[in-house]
Amino acid sequence: MAGTPQYIRNLNENLIMDALITQGTMSRADISRQTGLSKPTVSSAVEHLIDRNLVKETGRADNAQGRKATLIRFNETAYYVCGIDLGATRIRIALSDLNGEIIAYRTYPMIVQAANDRAEATMLELLRSHMNALLDENHLNWNQIQCIGFGIPGVVLPDSGRINRIVDPLAGLEHAFSLESLSGAFPCEVILENDVNLAALGEYRTGAAAGCPLFVFFSIGTGTGAGIMVHGQLLRGLGGLTGEIAEMLMEDGRRLEEVLSADGLMQLAKRYLNPHDELLEVADSGVDINADANDLRRHLTPEMLFEAARSGEVEALEILKQYSQMIASALRQISVVLAPNLIVLGGGIGGNGDVLLPLLRQIISEQFPVQPELICSKLGEQAVVTGAVQVAVQQTMLNLQKEAME
Repeated sequence: MAGTPQYIRNLNENLIMDALITQGTMSRADISRQTGLSKPTVSSAVEHLIDRNLVKETGRADNAQGRKATLIRFNETAYYVCGIDLGATRIRIALSDLNGEIIAYRTYPMIVQAANDRAEATMLELLRSHMNALLDENHLNWNQIQCIGFGIPGVVLPDSGRINRIVDPLAGLEHAFSLESLSGAFPCEVILENDVNLAALGEYRTGAAAGCPLFVFFSIGTGTGAGIMVHGQLLRGLGGLTGEIAEMLMEDGRRLEEVLSADGLMQLAKRYLNPHDELLEVADSGVDINADANDLRRHLTPEMLFEAARSGEVEALEILKQYSQMIASALRQISVVLAPNLIVLGGGIGGNGDVLLPLLRQIISEQFPVQPELICSKLGEQAVVTGAVQVAVQQTMLNLQKEAME
């Protein structure tokens, strides 16, 4: 088709679409000046794009003199995409237009049953029902959804879309969350990606790391992981394993995830505290303060620990100082290997920047030979779905361009 009138027309339409997405509302004359295309060519291409519902007329320009020009803009609601974060404890779903603007956001508990064929089917049915409800609420149907981006807390094999590793609470659901299974459950294109990679992408596009040439998104929560971006591109490495810092070994031989995960933090806290510490009294939820120490410790959560630290509880602050030393050990290794400009902390635990950042920044300034800037996620719990939306929008726009070329 190369060189044919149809091919050239499609190239012109894509050029006009790019201009409208970049510049916003424009007149046909503006488009001609911006793209270098003749006015008749622009008029013809715009009419075809209007027929495809990809651009629309929005009224008249406020000209000082002469006939008012008709304004054209990209139709961001021609289609929609979704981003879904399949977390260890929560499912987060975002509905977005083609500008990547999130127009609806919902969270649901992640309900994991004993792994078997029925559990897999039930999980997929649950995801589909959540999506159906979201579409109904927004008066949309599946014909308007072009792509869904999924983020999973595991290693996604780049070639097959199978899941090689997954965070412990979701163990047994590797097949249910594979690209093949998710593609079979939804009537649109599906993209599957590691959740921390998507969070890094979200922070790069619209969050704390916007435009940063080399940065690391370090997620600490139920599990641990890192997303590494260099000049806007994710590093994936052999088998998609770049950033699997959960497998780093600490000095005592334990895996990093065992030490820094939510469970690891709680184990540290419970080893530190004695049965009658004030912090355990704060954690007491109807349990007799004179009860067995294990009963008291069972009620302590990371949230309680950070709240106690914010309230000035000495024990909580001491625990988090020790915990920060272990985070810093991992950050040091990352820093001397990559020398990133920036490290962004995120995740359920890493997001507590008001407590962790002052402790970590002091360690970095005193002990690190390479001292990247350290900040907290701007997108918070929506980091993964934001990145998932971005990859879904990007894929949709590529598909629309290819469709025009066929």
